[in-house]
Amino acid sequence: MSNRPTYSELRAEALKRYPDGVTRAGISIDDIVQLKIQNTYSTHLDIAREMAGVMRADMAAYDADHSKFTQSLGCWSGFHAQQMIKSVKRMRGTAKGTYVYLSGWMVAGLRNTWGHLPDQSMHEKTAVAELIEEIYVSLRQADEVALNDLFRELAAAREAGASQDVLDEIIYRIDTFETHVVPIIADIDAGFGNEHATYLLAKELIKAGACCLQIENQVSDAKQCGHQDGKVTVPREDFIEKLRACRLAFEELGVDDGVIVARTDSLGAGLTQKVPVSQGPGDLASEYIKWLETEEISDSNPLQDGEMALQKDGKLVKPVRLPNGLYRFREGTGTERVIEDCIANLTLGGADLLWIETDTPNVDIIAGMVNRIKEVVPDAKLTYNNSPSFNWTLNLRKQVRADWIAAGKISENEYPEAELMSARFDDTDLGKEADARLQRFQYDISERAGVFHNLITLPTFHMTAFAMDELSKGYFGENKMAAYVQTIQRREIRNGVSAVKHQHEVGSDLGDTFKEMVAGERALKAGGVHNTMNQFENVD
Repeated sequence: MSNRPTYSELRAEALKRYPDGVTRAGISIDDIVQLKIQNTYSTHLDIAREMAGVMRADMAAYDADHSKFTQSLGCWSGFHAQQMIKSVKRMRGTAKGTYVYLSGWMVAGLRNTWGHLPDQSMHEKTAVAELIEEIYVSLRQADEVALNDLFRELAAAREAGASQDVLDEIIYRIDTFETHVVPIIADIDAGFGNEHATYLLAKELIKAGACCLQIENQVSDAKQCGHQDGKVTVPREDFIEKLRACRLAFEELGVDDGVIVARTDSLGAGLTQKVPVSQGPGDLASEYIKWLETEEISDSNPLQDGEMALQKDGKLVKPVRLPNGLYRFREGTGTERVIEDCIANLTLGGADLLWIETDTPNVDIIAGMVNRIKEVVPDAKLTYNNSPSFNWTLNLRKQVRADWIAAGKISENEYPEAELMSARFDDTDLGKEADARLQRFQYDISERAGVFHNLITLPTFHMTAFAMDELSKGYFGENKMAAYVQTIQRREIRNGVSAVKHQHEVGSDLGDTFKEMVAGERALKAGGVHNTMNQFENVD
């Protein structure tokens, strides 16, 4: 937390107000100092401003060294986000370089009042802002719980008559405490309406704490998940207006370093709803129109009533129009449209990061597109969706097989493609090479394809489904309590997962501390000798 007063500074300030060390109501200034420090951010807008600076610093570090990419997991509750950050801090000693991804798919599927919905922007807009708010409440509570533990340690040391050196060491840990609050990349879908609707929603997400907004170039009222068919893109000038709407929202709220991720779905989107008006050759509209599938107008194929005519390469043509009124792009033009989208989004839309939605996780394909973008915008950077929609095992094994066949290492008859998912290939040379490439994937794509941020959109959706399936099969089957203890509790204890002490995790000790602050000896506390959480002390 930047520019936060130290313990000593806050205590000195409190002593100026209360020279006797207590307020008229008998509240200790030490308690006041503790609560001020535990309240790690005044508002969530303050979080957005500070985390935008964090992201900008991370982007600069990545520009200097492409091994310094950042990562996130998609979380659909505050608790998921909290446990992710606690795990990273426990493992690395810091959460730097770790973000939270807020997936519109998971909001639609799990966080709206209309049930489980597909990723088609049918969920309430308010659910997105509410989840950002919830995530930051949970991350700030993790701060409170951890800092309360440090202050309890300080109080116990004082009561035991510890030396000043011991007290100073605990105070140093309080002053250098690293918050659990990290940047959120928030999915605003296609903006949930026109550019003004996009701006209004963007403001709510930013006020909830989002320092980074991700928006896609699909038609808002025909939005599809990026990994499904039927995607319809908007003309580039329409999308640029939405990028500007997001920027204005950041600027209005004083989040000057706010980050915008411009996502293009053009690689898999073969349709458009609008044919934009061109003002002349080479403008955005003409560059969009040129990819439309058209038919030449002739005596045998005349222009009919209600049809549109376009001048193209000196000939009069009509765009192919489907029964639903949508226009179709020519097959095989997705890559070219992606490259043009990305360049326009960076140079005209002011986007900071790109997102190219792909149908397979292939480093060579993505790097090929990015290198062409970098010919125009050398510092272009991406956020990449390491999506659970990909069958990673099958894709990587296919890539290894194709490479080995091309190199003459194996024949076409070896490792039959139809059987590549078989477990019998797990310990083969091909299976091991595919897994090695899987482990290197984020390093490779960040080094070769300009990927600054690697995320998995839906991991907590799949993790919850899998974990509940595992527990349910055992608990409702033969293993009963052994299923819970062996698959969850024992592993929690041995892995040092703090949530094993679930009362402490949700603030029971925090509540005891506050009761002591206001009630002293009269405090009715939960953390006495009869608290069963004591069974989890000093176990490993």
